[in-house]
Amino acid sequence: MLCFCPCFDDNHHPTSDDVDLDLEPVLLISGIGGSILTSKRKKLGFDTRVWVRILLADLEFKKKLWSLYNPKTGYTETLDKDNEIVVPDDDYGLYAIDILDPSPGTTLFGYGYDFRQSNRIEKLMEDLKVKLETAYKASGGRKVNIISHSMGGLLVMCFMSLHHEVFSKYVSKWICIGCPFQGAPGCINDSLLTGLQFVEGLESFFFVSRWTMHQLLVECPSIYEMLANPDFNWKKQPKIQVWRKHSKDGETSIELESYGPVESITLFREALRHNELTYDGKTVALPFNFAISRWAAETRQVLNNAKLPDGVCFYNIYGISFDTPFDVCYGSKASPIEDLSEICHSMPQYSYVDGDETVSAESAKADGFAAVERVAIAARHRELLSDKTVFQHIKKWLGVEQKVNIHSKTSRVSDNKPVRE
Repeated sequence: MLCFCPCFDDNHHPTSDDVDLDLEPVLLISGIGGSILTSKRKKLGFDTRVWVRILLADLEFKKKLWSLYNPKTGYTETLDKDNEIVVPDDDYGLYAIDILDPSPGTTLFGYGYDFRQSNRIEKLMEDLKVKLETAYKASGGRKVNIISHSMGGLLVMCFMSLHHEVFSKYVSKWICIGCPFQGAPGCINDSLLTGLQFVEGLESFFFVSRWTMHQLLVECPSIYEMLANPDFNWKKQPKIQVWRKHSKDGETSIELESYGPVESITLFREALRHNELTYDGKTVALPFNFAISRWAAETRQVLNNAKLPDGVCFYNIYGISFDTPFDVCYGSKASPIEDLSEICHSMPQYSYVDGDETVSAESAKADGFAAVERVAIAARHRELLSDKTVFQHIKKWLGVEQKVNIHSKTSRVSDNKPVRE
């Protein structure tokens, strides 16, 4: 989630008298998991928060948020037929908007979205168009400055690719933070195979479990869209490795098998072929979803075709100095995997590259646009959102502050050339 407002000093909580109506409007777009989701009964209209919550988090997640992808519509739909998943309108589905700005809808706006869905699905694109129009009109015809985090950057990129003229009409600046432009191989590969843990330590026992999250992610186009871009010229191709035990004619051998971005599809198919869950007393098969994989491949083409409109200024902030999962390995020479379906019940071992612990610096800085500036900040993925140096840069780029003391490593773009290989 985004936890700061670039319109004000980070040590000052403004009153309504502090609002400068001459400020350009700012639209915050969070990453995966950054929007509140509620389950709303179709008949009675009662709603229950399912993301994020603590009390009965895992149980409510299973009952209300477990979903299946519908290849006919392209949407991921909840298994609970009596309810629908919605993003609440208050505070735009984002956290702490009321704390950040005394008058949301005047200088600060938020775009909450159903992060289960594809980053290019029609509803998300149409809702973002409406949000941009609303911010533009509410601020007296001032163009909007977008600040996106993580996967939110891919959503913006899809919109810019599919609605180029609309983006050009309403957007002045786009500040992107920690975006996996070319994918997040280590984290996403393992998310599809064993799940994702949002909370660590003791708190994890009160939150959604890794396995529960896994059963949702297998049916989420947004996850498939963050797999490694197979067309990107990586310094080293990301791999999934498996120590395999093979038996033939009474002889046993142990080999280390490697799968690149393209070959990994075969691994996903074999590893997830027995994956299933029980819902309302019925068994639901959840293998690797080839329909989503094909959809995600088309999304990658949409992303690859994105062009920054003339007159729109782009800035990129990405994290460095932290070990970031890149290659992932299952099994070991001493304890190899015999059947690939065992992977889903094993724990990964990673090899690391430089980044923010989630997105590699190589992927995050390969935006392909003529950036005004790219800045590397020594911070973790979520900590980028509360980093004071990040805050100072944003204020400077938005014209709120003329001089900034910089204490981090920076990568300035003086020749205005795009970075994408």
